[in-house]
Amino acid sequence: MTDTITLSVDAMGGDNAPRAVIHGACLLFKEHSNARFIFHGRQELIAPLLEEFAVLKPVSTVRHCETVIAMDEKPSQALRKGRGTSSMWMAIQAVKDGDADVAVSGGNTGALMAMATFCLRLMDGIARPGIAAIWPTLRSDIVVLDMGATIGADAQQLVDYAILGSALARCLFDAESPTVGLLNVGTEEVKGLESIKEAGRILSDASGSGFTYHGFVEGDDIGKGTVDVVVTEGFVGNVALKTAEGTARQVGSYLRTALKSNLMSRIGALFATSALNALRHRMDPRTVNGGVFMGLNGIVIKSHGGTDEIGYKSALNLAYEMARANLIEKIGDTMKRFPIKAAPAATDPASEAKPA
Repeated sequence: MTDTITLSVDAMGGDNAPRAVIHGACLLFKEHSNARFIFHGRQELIAPLLEEFAVLKPVSTVRHCETVIAMDEKPSQALRKGRGTSSMWMAIQAVKDGDADVAVSGGNTGALMAMATFCLRLMDGIARPGIAAIWPTLRSDIVVLDMGATIGADAQQLVDYAILGSALARCLFDAESPTVGLLNVGTEEVKGLESIKEAGRILSDASGSGFTYHGFVEGDDIGKGTVDVVVTEGFVGNVALKTAEGTARQVGSYLRTALKSNLMSRIGALFATSALNALRHRMDPRTVNGGVFMGLNGIVIKSHGGTDEIGYKSALNLAYEMARANLIEKIGDTMKRFPIKAAPAATDPASEAKPA
């Protein structure tokens, strides 16, 4: 563990930037006094906020960037427009240059992935990047990937995601051999697409090489927390994520309506305030905000663009923990353990394939 963790932050990324970004950093610093910050963005907007959140000023550096990537720009356009000049690019560049341990942005996901892949490059042996999410379950938090970085995946790419996800789980959960499951339409070996079945055979043969292969898992296994890492391709992963978020909001709405339906319900809610607050916190998506870009030669964290300071604090905290736990080293260690690991050709980093 290093004495200081330096976070390179795209201060202009997101709907509520830069205020929510700076406020979130202040909340993180109150918990981790060894954190340091490099804020990239418009000096005239960031400087007054550092005066307002004065505790940050001695541990922060501002690097002025005039160019800001819009949330609706295509990845290729953003790469041409913002390469070398935008707050998003410069936040990533600081990691490549060794000035920071991790980069964080709440900006355009497709642009961020294109820039991160172009700037940091894919790790040797990894064909396509992935986005990993930390998913709360009935058992504990788990890792799910890919959440939409790339659509579609062959057997080798699913194996890559299993390696990357298990390395992330080792960082998060301090598990020497996290359990890995492939998301499928059933748990039987004969079910599913051929790519999933082939990935299952490869992972079964490699089980014990930094992870334990559980087998196929179904959609309801995600919420149960059946395994530490759930592996799928980007289309299915993104649909699963959006469905879970919508279901959480639906259940929350039902609960609020029920608790206000009559006098006895309102009285009961008063007696259950502590339990209800705990439930509200558990279902609050801001507390698990942050997707980890996996497969790159550097750590990049994507925050939800529409979140507030609580959500940004969560994303920054995830970034801090990934840097502290040496995520890149753990991925390399897991890959070294993996038998017969092929090194497929890297894809075009400036691809138009935009995450969902």
